[in-house]
Amino acid sequence: MEVIFIKDLRGQGKKGEIKNVKDGYAQNFLIKKGYAIEKTDNSVKKLERENQKKQDEIKEKTIIANKIKTKLENETITLSSKIQKDNKLYGSINQKQIIDELSKLGYDIEKKQIIIEKPIQTLGFHKIKVELYKNIISDLKIHIIEEK
Repeated sequence: MEVIFIKDLRGQGKKGEIKNVKDGYAQNFLIKKGYAIEKTDNSVKKLERENQKKQDEIKEKTIIANKIKTKLENETITLSSKIQKDNKLYGSINQKQIIDELSKLGYDIEKKQIIIEKPIQTLGFHKIKVELYKNIISDLKIHIIEEK
C-alpha cells in the first residue's frame, strides 16, 4: 500500500514523502496514529497544493528579506556608551541594545538574528551581521560614541 506521510517519523519517512509499505503496517500503525494517509488521487493533489503553497511562501519571504537587506545596508545606527580611561567601553555592546535601536527605526529583528562575531568594546564604527532569512545576511554599520 502506498501512503503519504503527514508527519515526520524517524527512520520511516518525512512529511510529504510517498512510500510503499505493507498493508497491515499502514492500516494498524501509520494511518491509525496519524503519521500517514493512504495515497489517492485527491491526497496527491492536496500534497501538491501544499508544496506549491510552501514554495510561494518561501519566495515571498525571500523577496521581503532582500528588500530589508538593501535598506539595512544603507543604515548606520548610533549607540552611546560610557568609556574607561583607555577609550574602551565598560562592558560591550549587546544584541538587545542593537535591537532596541533598530526597532526605533521600524525594523522587526529578533535577538537570534543578530550575529556579533567578536564583542564590540571600542568607540568608532563596527560592522555586524543580521540574518534576515535562510542565507540572506545583511551587514549593518554601528557607530559607537561616548556617552555624555
